[in-house]
Amino acid sequence: MRYLLDSTLLIDHANRDAAAMRLLRRLFEEGGDLFTCDVVTCETLSKGEPDDLRHLEALLDALEYVSTTPEAAREAGRARRERHAMGSRRGLGEALIAAVAVQLDAVVVTRNDRDFTRQGIRVLGY
Repeated sequence: MRYLLDSTLLIDHANRDAAAMRLLRRLFEEGGDLFTCDVVTCETLSKGEPDDLRHLEALLDALEYVSTTPEAAREAGRARRERHAMGSRRGLGEALIAAVAVQLDAVVVTRNDRDFTRQGIRVLGY
C-alpha cells in the first residue's frame, strides 16, 4: 500500500499525540511505501521549536520524497478553478497534496479527512 503522509500526522507525532504516534508506528512496521511531497515538507517545517524541527526533519528523512509534477500542478489548478466556480473554496496546499496522491495512487494519511474526501481522495484518518 502507498501512503502520502499529511503534515497533520507528522506535526501531531512531534507533539506526542497518542493516535498519531500509534498510526505512524504501525505504518512503518507494515512496511508500506510512505511518501512526503514538497507541500507537506514545507507545511511541516514552517513552525516549531528547534527540538521539534529536528524531530520533524528526521521523520521527513525517513520518507520517500516526491516532487509535485507539472501534471499534478495542472490538475490541482483545474480542481481549484472548478471548486471556485461552484462558489466553494479549495486550499492550494490540499489541492496539490490531493493531486500528488492521485498521481502516486496513494492514500492520504491525515487528521483532516474532510479536506481530501470531498475531493474524492482515499484517506486514512486517525
